[in-house]
Amino acid sequence: MNMDHVFVCGSPALDFAATLRARRTARFEMFAAPDRLDAWYVESGIVDSVSPARQADVGRATTLREAVYQLITARRLGTDFDDEALAVVNEAARRAPAAPQLTHSGRWTAATQREALSTVARHAVELLSGPDVPLLKECGNPECTRVYIDRSRGSRRQWCGMESCGNKLKAAAYRARRKTAVA
Repeated sequence: MNMDHVFVCGSPALDFAATLRARRTARFEMFAAPDRLDAWYVESGIVDSVSPARQADVGRATTLREAVYQLITARRLGTDFDDEALAVVNEAARRAPAAPQLTHSGRWTAATQREALSTVARHAVELLSGPDVPLLKECGNPECTRVYIDRSRGSRRQWCGMESCGNKLKAAAYRARRKTAVA
């Protein structure tokens, strides 16, 4: 499996919402094909295996993702939830989730597409109704739209991830300072 999904947000629901990158600019879709959705479920660790996705599953996943993102944004900004987004998340969360099984070699979670999606929706419900809400922050990179849980000491974290955004911004700031110093 190609591990190219990024998990830096501190919650599967936040990482799921971040699969549409650069929402305000280039908009890069991580679920461009059904196999990318399958890969996300496994790479995220919410399941160990998932039935192969079809295009309709990708459609349901992106609908849920956008609803989750709307609710996360509303909660972060202290505004009311959108009723339609709330209905989408709650409908997905009502379905049966992925159920772990005990095997001779340990824990194994196999899921259908709808079970995996329900598990993501349940993570969103827990996040948006739980104690981490005050810790939600959007990445300080103007091109990044990831929201993450800031559990740093003093709540000073500025970026979703150092590798994905922090290093880029620090390097750009360094180059700008050097350019100014030379001029």
